[in-house]
Amino acid sequence: MSFGVFIHRFDSIYDDSPAERYQFPAQYLGRVSACVGDWIVYYEPRKIRDTKGYFAIARVARVVPDATPGMYVAEIEPGSYLDFVSPVPFSDEGGVIERGVLNEDGRISGRAQSAVRPISAADFDRILARGFHEAQPELPRIGPMPDAEAGVDFGEGPQAPFILEQPRLRVEQLGSRIVRDRLFRRVVLRAYDKRCAVTGLRLINGGGRAEVDAAHIRPVEASGPDILSNGLALSGTAHWMFDRGLISLDDDFRVLVSRHVNDPDSARGLINPTGHAIVPPRPSDRPSPHFLRWHRDNVFKV
Repeated sequence: MSFGVFIHRFDSIYDDSPAERYQFPAQYLGRVSACVGDWIVYYEPRKIRDTKGYFAIARVARVVPDATPGMYVAEIEPGSYLDFVSPVPFSDEGGVIERGVLNEDGRISGRAQSAVRPISAADFDRILARGFHEAQPELPRIGPMPDAEAGVDFGEGPQAPFILEQPRLRVEQLGSRIVRDRLFRRVVLRAYDKRCAVTGLRLINGGGRAEVDAAHIRPVEASGPDILSNGLALSGTAHWMFDRGLISLDDDFRVLVSRHVNDPDSARGLINPTGHAIVPPRPSDRPSPHFLRWHRDNVFKV
């Protein structure tokens, strides 16, 4: 088993869903198979405008032949995908982050163009440290301040001995529901600028607590992944209504109000004047039609 980098474009010709499946041609079968049971980093190429760079991690569960001849699918372990709090650029003032793409002369090699490539434990650790670093952790909407011991420190302090073991420790901590909920909240609130998608309100108290929740469109309990496109920033009331099927969104993000609402006029009065959810400007950050359809089919009360 080994760590890997999977290149993913949100306008890809492949049938990909980063939190669920990664389709690839047979030429990469050996490299992908080597990652089964281990973690990979998703990377968006530099040639993409406003690229995110390294933007998420996931764990490969298995590799199976695809229905398309000559193609295969890496199935992602349910619940393993997680967006980075801070996407990591390919390079910064200190040089490239993934040192393994450099040749003996210290120049970027052709390996950097490979859609699937192995990555060293040291490079994997470096990317995770930057991707999950929280300079200013997002405060919970309500309740006590988070316990520092319940969190996870992804800062880039001095490396401990036996660096090959350290990434394992870090990804194990990412299995904690407490940690994943905190990181998911940070990712969603940043994408929505702490503004409720339904009401349009952006309320932050004097202590820095945002009024909005980070809501899963398809709940974790129903195998919903911690991916930004499965998230919405919602105020307490809107979140309560969304979870109970009293409101939903169509594929164009128009807010739907259930006929089961006992006070429809007041419910519609909560919706911002456009009648549509206020979503992030970047298309790949917006709610996925895949998850919205699941919510309408399984939660929304028509």
